[in-house]
Amino acid sequence: AILGLFLATTLQIGYSTDFLLGLFTSDAGTQAALSEILALIILAQPLNSIVFAADGILQGAEEFEFQAKSMALSGATTAIFFYSVQTFGSSDTLVNVWTALIVLQLMRGITSAVKILEKDGPIKLLPASSEPFR
Repeated sequence: AILGLFLATTLQIGYSTDFLLGLFTSDAGTQAALSEILALIILAQPLNSIVFAADGILQGAEEFEFQAKSMALSGATTAIFFYSVQTFGSSDTLVNVWTALIVLQLMRGITSAVKILEKDGPIKLLPASSEPFR
C-alpha cells in the first residue's frame, strides 16, 4: 500500500504540473484523452498494490484454484458493470474501460481479503487469548 500511495502521489505531481501529459505524447488529442483518465489511474494505484500483494500471499499458499474462481467471479462482475455503464450510463468508452478495470481490481481485492482473513485461510491470526511463543 505504501508503494501504491507513493506512486499515486508521484503521478499526481506529474499530472498537476502537466509533466506526464507531455511525457507520453505531444499530440493534443491524445493528451486530452489521457487527461480524462489520469485521475482514475492515479486513484487506482494504492488498490492495485494491495491486490498484487494479496496475489502473492495466495500464490505462496498455493491457492491457485481459489484464485481462478475469484478471477472468474471478478471478471463476470466487471463485464456486467461495463455493459451496464456502456448501455445505460456514460458513452465515454475510455473512461468506462478504466472504471471497469478499477471495479475488477476492487472485486479481486474483496475476494482475496475474504480468503486471506477466513479462519482456514493462509494467514493464521493469533487469537487474543493465545500464549506467547516459547
